[in-house]
Amino acid sequence: MDTVIEYVSHAAKSSAMLKLLQQSATKGNATRAVGLYILYLVLYRYSNNSIGTRRRRDLPGPRGWPLLGNLIEMATLPFDQISQTHDLYYEKYGKVWTFTVPGLGRVLHVNDPDCLEHVLKTNFWAYEKGKVLQESLFDLLGNGVFAVDGHHWRWQRKLASHIFNVKAFRDYTNNVFVHESEIVCAYFDKMAEQGTVVDVHDIFLKFTLDSFGEVSFGQSFGCLDDPTKEVKFAVSFDRLNAQCGDRLFKGPWKLVERLNGDAKIVAFDRQVIQETALNIIRARRANGYDRKQKDLLQLFMEATDEDGQPLTDEMLMDSMLNFIIAGRDTTAQALSWMFYLMHRNQSDPQIKEKLTAEIDEVLGAKEDGLKPSYETYKQMRYAEACLYEALRLYPSVPRNMKQCVQDDVLPIGGKGVKIYKGEFFAWSPWTMGRAEAIWGPDAKMYKPDRWMTGDKNSATKFPAFHAGPRTCLGQQFATLEAVTLMAMLFQRFEFELVDPMNEPPYGPGLTLPVKHGLPVRVHRRDEPRAI
Repeated sequence: MDTVIEYVSHAAKSSAMLKLLQQSATKGNATRAVGLYILYLVLYRYSNNSIGTRRRRDLPGPRGWPLLGNLIEMATLPFDQISQTHDLYYEKYGKVWTFTVPGLGRVLHVNDPDCLEHVLKTNFWAYEKGKVLQESLFDLLGNGVFAVDGHHWRWQRKLASHIFNVKAFRDYTNNVFVHESEIVCAYFDKMAEQGTVVDVHDIFLKFTLDSFGEVSFGQSFGCLDDPTKEVKFAVSFDRLNAQCGDRLFKGPWKLVERLNGDAKIVAFDRQVIQETALNIIRARRANGYDRKQKDLLQLFMEATDEDGQPLTDEMLMDSMLNFIIAGRDTTAQALSWMFYLMHRNQSDPQIKEKLTAEIDEVLGAKEDGLKPSYETYKQMRYAEACLYEALRLYPSVPRNMKQCVQDDVLPIGGKGVKIYKGEFFAWSPWTMGRAEAIWGPDAKMYKPDRWMTGDKNSATKFPAFHAGPRTCLGQQFATLEAVTLMAMLFQRFEFELVDPMNEPPYGPGLTLPVKHGLPVRVHRRDEPRAI
């Protein structure tokens, strides 16, 4: 009983409640004291927030349940409505709002470029991925660069930055992208001849996985050999991606996955992914590498860790899997949403006309035109604008968060907003990209021309590639890959959405897949079409 009184003396803000507890203890009525303590927790300390979190009456947000906070709301919210719900909260509560979930804690959701500048750049070291996120994402990302903090992050980041800046590697990737784009074009040509509907989202995912397999491991995964067949690695990778992303909204997810059987599926998918990567790595060690141009794996194998030691197979595996999720999922999804935006009924048809005109001018006619190169890529500014405008509205990472590791004050309003150690700072590139306060009254419109004014948007206004020390190293890599495929496709084909009226829903995951794919009809540009 003395322990209860001592704890409440330290934690309670209500002197009346403390007095009642002391009186009850004096009378020897332990049961009553415990009951009053529980009432104190339910009615005061955790009346609107999850257990273990600090009360924050200074911040707006959806009301929570005693002890549970917003767990029920978050757990029952359909995954394909999370970003739209964040939009509604932004409209209702403004730049900052908060919620709590047991196991995760308190999250401050902020959508403001200046505040993002503070967290991702100015006070970078006060915010980390944190243990909660690392545990949630470990099955997919392991100890790779996207999941770790501190010195583990620094040496991986430094190593990767050197590799991505190697000119020979840049030239090699361009050759890979052109080769894989030719395979996609050949498949689309066949589908155009047959009049068959194509799920371009599925094809883009296969294209980026094959491309990244070649760039990373020196071998394609064979996804485009027969696009109608599933690739075991890709299926497990997608399923595990979705599962890890969902964990952040499940509270005690380890218990949930054991109870509903998901733990067995996670173990199976993790084994498939790791065995595939490790088999490639071990074969490389055994057989060597004699190609003229080095792939990503070889460059990492020739590098050393922070202690000057060669990277182990497990370290190589984590690095490769981290780059696959960055280089495969995000680019394919950005291309898919761009195709939707360009071909839906409400889009300006001049966008496609300007894009094809630029491609024709830079590359020429398809029969004797140029193949895309790094030099032609730099000339296709409108193609890049079309891609970035799609990323503004449908960012490949629609939500992100970091944990505060030391008390801080966020620069919002006159006095700022306190964020305490252990609380999470979250932001939504999705919501920021649609905010009129950030992008103007036409924020929700798809307008590539907004990128052609000569003004450069800051990374915290357009955080699709993150910002600060963790800015995406592969931004140019991904843009080159996307523009190469765009150029070769629009040089030869026209596309027609099967459903141009309705916005497709997005699926679960850390990124933003098109949930049910994006079916289109493919037409050759040089063939007349029935009106």
